[in-house]
Amino acid sequence: MTVGVLALQGSFNEHIAALRRLGVQSVEIRKADQLLSVSSLIIPGGESTTMAKLAEYHNLFPALRDFVKTGKPVWGTCAGLIFLADRAVGQKEGGQELVGGLDCTVHRNFFGSQIQSFEADILVPQLTSKEGGPDTYRGVFIRAPAVLDVGPDVEVLADYPVPSNKVLYSSSTVQIQEEDALPETKVIVAVKQGNLLATAFHPELTADTRWHSYFIKMTNEIEQEASSTSSSTIVSVGETSTGTEQDKPDLPIFQ
Repeated sequence: MTVGVLALQGSFNEHIAALRRLGVQSVEIRKADQLLSVSSLIIPGGESTTMAKLAEYHNLFPALRDFVKTGKPVWGTCAGLIFLADRAVGQKEGGQELVGGLDCTVHRNFFGSQIQSFEADILVPQLTSKEGGPDTYRGVFIRAPAVLDVGPDVEVLADYPVPSNKVLYSSSTVQIQEEDALPETKVIVAVKQGNLLATAFHPELTADTRWHSYFIKMTNEIEQEASSTSSSTIVSVGETSTGTEQDKPDLPIFQ
């Protein structure tokens, strides 16, 4: 298994270090043809507008969209979440190009400016169920986005409480907020849809590697399903399958 990490800008080195702690090989992705050699892809956090401009300059968007459509796992953190969303609001003038594939609407800068960055313990029942460890995860939110709504096929993995008067969408002409809501509401900060995983926070900036382990196991499961489908097809046309499933190494979990 080789995990590609988009290395145009942002915290790609931190993702590579986390993968290394799990014993997983990774490669920095800067050109479209490099995507052909990886089994999955991480789009890191960073400055989403800058990343989009660099991706456009290197003509990466068509290749990234094709990679998502192949069914190979893709994980976006912070700016990577924005990249994967089908819809985005709160963008700068002119907007930015998106890869898409994740049926959700994301607010590009929901939690405010750089000085409003924060850390918080968030409940992660699905992650704990699969990876063990504490019931909460220490989320690092740096000028972070948030998911405002999701489609029917999107699984919500984590949410975060915010004041009800938090502005949900703003532009030069319109501002929408929940004035009549309860004293506290929640926004979505982690989702999964098929081969796509996205988090509004930065797991690569913590020592807790459970999200990386979760993503690697996603990759293993998808590869195994693809292999099983391929093997069934071979047998169905009268050929004998002689291959045996390789033992997959146990990944360490958070202690």
